[in-house]
Amino acid sequence: MNLLCFPSCLPLSVMREILEGGIDKVKEAGAVLAGGHTISDPTPKYGLSVTGYMRECDVWRNTGAREGDAVVLTKALGVGIINTAIKGGEADDEAEKAVIASMTRLNRKARNIGRHYGVHAATDVTGFALAGHSLEVARGSGVSIVYDHASLPVLPSALRFAEFGFLPEGMYTNLDYVASSLAFADGVPQSVRDLVCTPETSGGLLLFMSGEDAEAYVREFDEPCCRVIGKVVAKREKSVYIE
Repeated sequence: MNLLCFPSCLPLSVMREILEGGIDKVKEAGAVLAGGHTISDPTPKYGLSVTGYMRECDVWRNTGAREGDAVVLTKALGVGIINTAIKGGEADDEAEKAVIASMTRLNRKARNIGRHYGVHAATDVTGFALAGHSLEVARGSGVSIVYDHASLPVLPSALRFAEFGFLPEGMYTNLDYVASSLAFADGVPQSVRDLVCTPETSGGLLLFMSGEDAEAYVREFDEPCCRVIGKVVAKREKSVYIE
């Protein structure tokens, strides 16, 4: 169902484009639009409320990661940082096109390929950022997660914008939430520390599976943004490590 907040000061043609974009993605996902709700609001907002059915045995949960698992990320990070730079009028065309392409790409391919492998745990990377969603998996699974910061896929110019201070407010909220459970190695740049705590919009999937399956998954996905970025280890003092 569509959920739309729309200000009276904007032309209805803008509303039409928003709704057409939504229905295009609903169709791409193989779903059916059943209706929706529209209210007057000074700030335009759009989203979808989704209802579906599936077999319980096919559900991927954000618990169940196992010691020795590899961690795969299927989209590049940096959406929140680049969107902040766009609002500040500083983002170039390359960065803007890259962030739009990332946000408008469904995780359908990532899900479909993953169904052929032994996914032990999974989550998406959205509002709580890589650090926050990883913390949920680590706590729920009774393990710790170690990431190699040099392996993280990053959207063009995102780290440069982070260095310039284009950081959304949500980054500071996330950092407060994960601070006591997150550890950085001495050599991790400040821009990367900010990146892993920055909210993502329509981020990729974070998948936990055996190293063999992870390597095969990345080969089949066959896109530079899809990488093995870390590993699951036995529970340590902290839940998430960025090395």
